[in-house]
Amino acid sequence: MKFEFENPTHLVFGAGRLSQIGEIVSKHGKKALLVTGGGSVKRNRTFERAVSSLNAAGVTVVECSGVEPNPRLSSVMRGAEIARNEGCDIVIGMGGGSTMDAAKVMAAAVNYEGDPWEMIAHGQSNWRLPTSALPIITVPTLAATGSEMNGGAVITNEKTTVKSFVIAKCLYPRVAIVDPELTLSVPQDQTAFGICDLITHVTESYFNGADGTPLQDRFAEGVILTAMEWGPKAVADGNNLEARAQVQWASVVALNGWVQVGTAGAFPVHMIEHVLSAHHDIAHGAGLSVVNPAWMRFAAQTRPARFAQFAQRIFGLSLKHPDDRDAAMEGIDRFEAFLHSIGCPTRLSQLEIGDALLERYAQDTVHVIHDGEGRLPGRPPMSEKDIIEILRSAL
Repeated sequence: MKFEFENPTHLVFGAGRLSQIGEIVSKHGKKALLVTGGGSVKRNRTFERAVSSLNAAGVTVVECSGVEPNPRLSSVMRGAEIARNEGCDIVIGMGGGSTMDAAKVMAAAVNYEGDPWEMIAHGQSNWRLPTSALPIITVPTLAATGSEMNGGAVITNEKTTVKSFVIAKCLYPRVAIVDPELTLSVPQDQTAFGICDLITHVTESYFNGADGTPLQDRFAEGVILTAMEWGPKAVADGNNLEARAQVQWASVVALNGWVQVGTAGAFPVHMIEHVLSAHHDIAHGAGLSVVNPAWMRFAAQTRPARFAQFAQRIFGLSLKHPDDRDAAMEGIDRFEAFLHSIGCPTRLSQLEIGDALLERYAQDTVHVIHDGEGRLPGRPPMSEKDIIEILRSAL
């Protein structure tokens, strides 16, 4: 194995840690752009508590609210303009993954020369990654994306219906304040979607990464088993703080780089889902819960041993031999049944998505990212025809 790894984000984890936000932010800036979503942080007084702490520490707050569940480029540009006009020197993303992603790109867009869309991968020949950003502080209120402790973000261009990603060193938050108490008010469906999201982060590298990474396999399996043990408890009782904390930590670990380091894994399931949510504005985790099992059944045909290992280690199935295709498929069925049991959709029809645009979805997916033969990277690489087949199987 040959790799490099760095994660510069300072993590502050635990119930009640929101009370430290003023002390933490004041070390990095004095005028904060506080980015929020649809208003839940105000309804549950998280916003009020944060602003009080910030003001007490001498930090002035300028608000940028209304970031969408699939954050739009127009919202990013609006936030960057507010930050420039108000002279903000730090950006705080408080909310779910969408809010944190938008906050990251706003922080980079403040001093970015040219169209901020050029920092987002969308098939362009001149992909200009950002090299600097205002200091970023993340405060997640949902266990799902892991955006609080990584250098990635996903943004939707609503004019072109393209949803894609940017990954850059300058987008790593300076500090992530992860307080599981902030997730207690998350509804059952969003809790379930977040559990699916975090599990998919590790199944992507587990199934699409390089061979010969046994320690990373165990990391991934540990995240999955933890999410499957504590996730249903968090769905059943939203006030179960222990369950919320365990799921929150699993979410952080799933995408802060520890699981993926050395695997060089592709993220084909995410790339396909991004297209679906760009067109239909569905919840990201809900889309993943449909696409991931369908993709797994497709990929298992070429790598049965990998999926048999998943079935054995996650569900305790006995293998007749390492390439036991029957066990592999049963493991996938059990995984899909788990998603269904916590309230996630497993068919496109449950998301009110039919077969009218299957070709367009496939075209858009490979347009954003493709190998030298025009295929979506993964194991196996997928043609447009393959993507259509996967989606059709999930109707």
